[in-house]
Formats: sequence, structure tokens, C-alpha cells
Amino acid sequence: MRRLTVFEMLTLDGCYASTDGDFGWTHRRERDAEWDAFVQGNAASGGELVFGRRTYEMMASWWPTPAAAQNEPLVAERMNALSKFVCSRTLREAAWNNTTVLQGDAVERLQVLKRQPGADLVILGSGELVVALGAAGLIDEYQLVVIPVVLGRRGRPLFGGLEHGVDLRLNRFRRFGNGNMLLCYEPRGLAGTP
Repeated sequence: MRRLTVFEMLTLDGCYASTDGDFGWTHRRERDAEWDAFVQGNAASGGELVFGRRTYEMMASWWPTPAAAQNEPLVAERMNALSKFVCSRTLREAAWNNTTVLQGDAVERLQVLKRQPGADLVILGSGELVVALGAAGLIDEYQLVVIPVVLGRRGRPLFGGLEHGVDLRLNRFRRFGNGNMLLCYEPRGLAGTP
């Protein structure tokens, strides 16, 4: 069965996005060669990408542009080349190359997709999708990058929509010179359930 990994950037207070949709807080750190190499290595590692509709639309509005190719050439090239899936109840077709729309119930669609042959799957961003798939027990690993900023009331907490908690085990971690911290967790089950 294919693995499904979440790669999510979070604030210190657990937010994956600001309430106004600004993601500038993910890039307000000083430049760090080690972090840049990590990002490029992640982009080059392959797999197939999974998005919710809003994250997909944001990514599709940036990565195919000349500005993205100029600012982050390796990452842009990989983001455009990789196979992508977008989970949506409303989107009927996707203009970004190599994208397949998974219409209907995301949990059902990802259960089927995980059983099909192919590369491992990585969810980028897409907080609501992460919550739905995590609650269904479909996520094999959470790769969380904690960025040392706090959004407070301006933030949308990643796990705020979970009915029950998720019990996690830390597998590995890595600290970067810019203050970012990568924490990789494996779910052990839903917490607070019988």
C-alpha cells in the first residue's frame, strides 16, 4: 500500500494558515543555506502530491509562473513535473499540468488511491484535508516544520477541527539555523477513543 505523508508548515502556536490567507509568515526568516538545501532535496525526492482545492489553487497560481522559475528554479521545475491530485467537491478540471481532480468524498478517494500501485503520496498544506484524512486513520506520517512565529487569533490551528486527538510518536527531528524545526511523527492511533 502507498504511504501518505503530510508535509505542513506550522507556527509555534500550531497554526497552518492565517485567517486572511497570508502565508508570508512561512518566509520571513533569514536566509539559511541548510534550509534551502533541505527544501530543494524535498522537492527532488519524488512521489505524488495531494492538495485540497484552496491549496491547489494557491500553488497553481505560483509554481507555473516565470517568477517562481526565477526565484526557486529547482523547486518550480519539480512542482510542475510531479503528478498531482486535488481533492474537491466543486472543481471539475485542473489547468496545472499533471493534475488529476479527485471529485467527491476525499476520504473515500484517498482510500482507493492508497491501494493503487504508484509512488508514495505527500499532502502539502491543505489543513482541512489533513484533518479529515487523519481522523480516518489514512496518514502514515506527519512531517511538521515549526516556524518560530506566533499568529495568535490571526491563525487557523491545524488540528482544531479534530473530534478526537491523534496519539503520535516522534521518529526524528532536525533543527535548522534559521530557527525552523522539522518534527516527524508516526500516528499510533486516535487518542480519546475507546
